Amino acid sequence: MRIAVFGAGGRAGRAITAEAVLRGHEVSALVRRVPPHADLASPSVTVTRADVTDPGEVARAAAGCAALVSAVTPASSPQALARLDASDTADYFAKAADALLAARPARLVVIGLFATLHTPGGGLVLDDPSAFPPPLRPFALAHLAGLRRLEAGPADVDWAVLTPTAGLRHEGARTGRYRLGGETVPAEDAPLSYVDLAVAVLDEIESPTVHRRRASVFGAAG
Repeated sequence: MRIAVFGAGGRAGRAITAEAVLRGHEVSALVRRVPPHADLASPSVTVTRADVTDPGEVARAAAGCAALVSAVTPASSPQALARLDASDTADYFAKAADALLAARPARLVVIGLFATLHTPGGGLVLDDPSAFPPPLRPFALAHLAGLRRLEAGPADVDWAVLTPTAGLRHEGARTGRYRLGGETVPAEDAPLSYVDLAVAVLDEIESPTVHRRRASVFGAAG
């Protein structure tokens, strides 16, 4: 199938693009700026500029694609994110959700943020300064606003928000193993690599199990 990956130049986006190609799919890799990410291009990958908050650009990128993936962020690093004004992120994910829903994809998978998951005790992780620094809480709330927009969206769009927990690691080989949870952070948060997060994303495209809800993703035990 053909899959559109928004945010294809980031860590998650690159891993998802690579996993899709590994499985024999074609990918439209959508990025904010093409030159820094030209290395993504291959016979199976087309790199194109697109703004995920622009409904027209999303619709054009989605044409002919069986599934859409959103692995976007308004900043390219935690440091860059910290420098953004709260107003720059407040409605970013809500606008992205609106544009993605308007494209009416058959399947939409969005990468969420662990700070919006519940702790086993029921509180929000974003209320715990040790889990998420207070200056970055507006970013967490923006992610949550995007989730709420998906929940309120058209019933005919089959979406899933896969939320890696704090155990997400850039390093790590592909094991093909992971666990899906619900709305909570597991008590024992096993490390998960970006490449195995990508495995979870492609599994949810090829054989969906999470429908119109959020699920935590964390490493396999042992």
